[in-house]
Amino acid sequence: MDNDILQLIGRDRPLFEEDMRSFGSALDEKVRKSAFLVIGGAGSIGQAVVREIFARNPRKLHVVDISENNLVELVRDLRSSLGYIKGEFKTFALDVGSDIYDAFIDADGRYDYVLNLSALKHVRSEKDPYTLMRMIDVNIFNTDKTLAQSARKGVGKYFCVSTDKAANPVNMMGASKRIMEMFLMRRSLEITVSTARFANVAFSDGSLLHGFNRRLEKGQPLVAPSDIRRYFVTPKESGELCLMSAIFGQNRDIFFPKLSERLHLISFAEIAVRYLRMRGYEPYLCESEEEARASARHLPKEGKWPCLFTPSDTTGEKDFEEFYTDKERLDMARFENIGVILNDAVYDEEKLRMFEARVSAWRREGKWRKEEIVALFETMIPEFAHKETGRYLDGKM
Repeated sequence: MDNDILQLIGRDRPLFEEDMRSFGSALDEKVRKSAFLVIGGAGSIGQAVVREIFARNPRKLHVVDISENNLVELVRDLRSSLGYIKGEFKTFALDVGSDIYDAFIDADGRYDYVLNLSALKHVRSEKDPYTLMRMIDVNIFNTDKTLAQSARKGVGKYFCVSTDKAANPVNMMGASKRIMEMFLMRRSLEITVSTARFANVAFSDGSLLHGFNRRLEKGQPLVAPSDIRRYFVTPKESGELCLMSAIFGQNRDIFFPKLSERLHLISFAEIAVRYLRMRGYEPYLCESEEEARASARHLPKEGKWPCLFTPSDTTGEKDFEEFYTDKERLDMARFENIGVILNDAVYDEEKLRMFEARVSAWRREGKWRKEEIVALFETMIPEFAHKETGRYLDGKM
């Protein structure tokens, strides 16, 4: 599957193969001796991380996720491919924000590494104030909560995933991750933390590329923006980058993939064309949603598949991707294919307290508006250039 994905995103080699070769033995040894908790371990990136850890036979591996069904599939996948490990392996269907999870941590909590992969990751999540508040809960407050619990339990290292969209953010998802990084800096005085920013994970759950599979299964048109170009990594590469940061990242490090001939921009429309041809269909370009839906009834029988490629006009779509800003210090020599953003424990305590207080007040009152949340984010991130068009992905095919 990963080889197919590499072909679709225009690559013929894995992104981190030199670093995995150079650091592979040390990585194996560290994992084998250690106990891990993976939060959000049944999502696409979480499963990739769990697989990388499981394959190295850890002493203990606990996986927490809110999705019971995804945990079941994770276990089935591991048993059917890698089999078993000598160490302890358990999964728990828990909501990290609940008091039940707190009881779980109080009862055990003995881990060398905690990796938090839970997130609301979609740009479309900023369409209403209620989903936005849950984004704040999941991406910021649950991270800070599990960080505090890890520090209290004596965990050696805490990792959580950020996003390339946190660099000069234009959408609320990216901004929420940038604010999360601010909270990380504060907690870094209590526990060693590291994170990673990386590109779109090809065919991750809920992604446009993942939707291509669903559309073919259901006999529906493929729709993609014609003008949006992105960097892509495979699920395995996302797992490798996260684990490398968790194991080898120093306090406050942010790992990211170096740009090279192997990591280049490619449009969703171009991937759609390659995807269809790989599946034995020739793309048929339509002029409207109505034509695309109608064509889906008969074109596949002719070996063609209806496609609708249009310019993007939805809120929060960044014109270009970047992994770091010109104000951040970089270490480009430590690894062959991985760059590192170096951070001091710099944060604005007054702003963090204000953010917590404002959100808590809204929650107590039981009402808040999207405009208020956007304004609060702009206070936290003065350079935040929120891109609001009034159109959202839920309003398109």
